[in-house]
Amino acid sequence: MLSSAAPAGPSPASQGAGSNYTDLHSEPPDHAIGRSRGGWSTKVHHLVDGNGRPLVVLVGPGQAGDAPMSLQLMRHLRIRRNGRGRARTRPDRVRGDKAYSSRSIRQHLRARGIVAVIPEPADHRGHRKRRGSRGGRPPAFDSTDYRGRNVVERRFSLLKQRRGLATRYDKLSIVYRAAIVLHAVTTWTKTLSDTA
Repeated sequence: MLSSAAPAGPSPASQGAGSNYTDLHSEPPDHAIGRSRGGWSTKVHHLVDGNGRPLVVLVGPGQAGDAPMSLQLMRHLRIRRNGRGRARTRPDRVRGDKAYSSRSIRQHLRARGIVAVIPEPADHRGHRKRRGSRGGRPPAFDSTDYRGRNVVERRFSLLKQRRGLATRYDKLSIVYRAAIVLHAVTTWTKTLSDTA
């Protein structure tokens, strides 16, 4: 048998003002805040060019993995061409750390003709060797080209120099992401500026 009881404490009319958060369509219920090892946090996902300039910025809850977000980042990539023509949606190569070494990511990149510069983790290597000839060939990996991956780490270091971004003060994820996009705009403005 189910029953319900009125909540103890003050009546709903005397609890104070309601939430300012009213637009449920543009903001997820978790506000891109999730519980990770260190407590409540937000994770910033970047897709940058070869010089570390941001191309796509997404935010998600702290416990979300990096690999599932990679396909989302690639889906949002649009680089307009000078003049006419469709926007470019396919980079020449993608550099990522071992967290991005999954079969689905490699298949997605291969199907689109994108070179994957992603090292294979030791456990993947062990599983492949254990299967023998059925394990397949190891994925191609260019260790010299992989050295260029540090540009995204340097981008995160620059991002964390802004205290409001390093320690998220904003309740709404759209406001927090807007601050990160503003940081990206200033980065591109410095690059595209014709003054010293």
